[in-house]
Amino acid sequence: MKSIILIALIAVAFTARVQERNMAKVQADLAKSNYGKALLHLVELHSMAGGPVQELIDAIEELINDLEEELEELEFNFQVRTNEHNALVVSLEQDIQDAVIDVNNTQDTLDNLLYPRRAQIQDKIDSVLGYQEDNRKNYDEAILVRGQEHDAFEAQVAELNDATASVDDALALLASLTNPSLLQIRRFQNTLKNIESKIRSRSRMAPMIKALISLASNQNFSNQDVLKNIVDALNEFRNAVVDQINDLTAQEAQDVIDHEANLEQLDDEFHEFQRQIDRATVDLTATNEKIDSMVEFRDQRAADQKQYTAELELENNTYAEETDIYTNTKNEFTRELGVSEQALALVKSVDFSNVKV
Repeated sequence: MKSIILIALIAVAFTARVQERNMAKVQADLAKSNYGKALLHLVELHSMAGGPVQELIDAIEELINDLEEELEELEFNFQVRTNEHNALVVSLEQDIQDAVIDVNNTQDTLDNLLYPRRAQIQDKIDSVLGYQEDNRKNYDEAILVRGQEHDAFEAQVAELNDATASVDDALALLASLTNPSLLQIRRFQNTLKNIESKIRSRSRMAPMIKALISLASNQNFSNQDVLKNIVDALNEFRNAVVDQINDLTAQEAQDVIDHEANLEQLDDEFHEFQRQIDRATVDLTATNEKIDSMVEFRDQRAADQKQYTAELELENNTYAEETDIYTNTKNEFTRELGVSEQALALVKSVDFSNVKV
């Protein structure tokens, strides 16, 4: 029995010594932080004032509950923020991708469709303008040539009319010859030469008048048969001249008709060219407006991409800073919670009257 009592006393003494050492260790741990020191002061003041132990225990437990609630709220708010961050990152990354696609597609449309189309339309306008310029040159040239041809026609008709008048003079002279003198014969021959001078050498009448001059130079004008032959030849020549005048006049009339038809055709071509230019100009204007619109859209989407990228970078940086704040705050709350639990354990010990800070 005595041995049992002795063992019990030794156990109690040992337990008290262990508790004393544990209490000293807890006190030392609490003193390592400002928050722990504050709790130790609270315990010390409460011990010095001789207040109820349960009141101190309730205060520390309430403090622990507050810390746990704040830690829970911190976790909840950070999770909400994380969800918002992830959603915003996904949205911004999608916005950036959409902007890149818009920029690339718009540039592709410009490079492969609108720019080539504009160049094609401009080339067509330039070509038709060249055709139109050639048309006006042909028009002016046609008028110039027609004027030259008409002048040549009038000059040739005038020559032929003069030749006809000379033939009439020759016929009148021959009709007056009964017993021609040498002077009269010379006068007739000179009249024929005058006719020759009025007929161009390239005229189809030239050989005929030369033949008449040759005939008149070698004939006896006193012979009535000879005179008749010369008169017949002159009349034949005159008729040929009149026929040529009529042919030239008819050809001139036809040339005028052909000329006016040619001018009308050239005018029609000119107006058709102008209609093509007008249509192409409208198309070119619409294409340029489309290009301007797409360039503006491309530049806006490029600016959007830049803005979204900046927003994403800012969001990532902000979230990283908030994560650091969250981590530090959580660690601080966790540390304070541990300190509070140590303080609670200290207060619940058998004796804390020797607590000193």
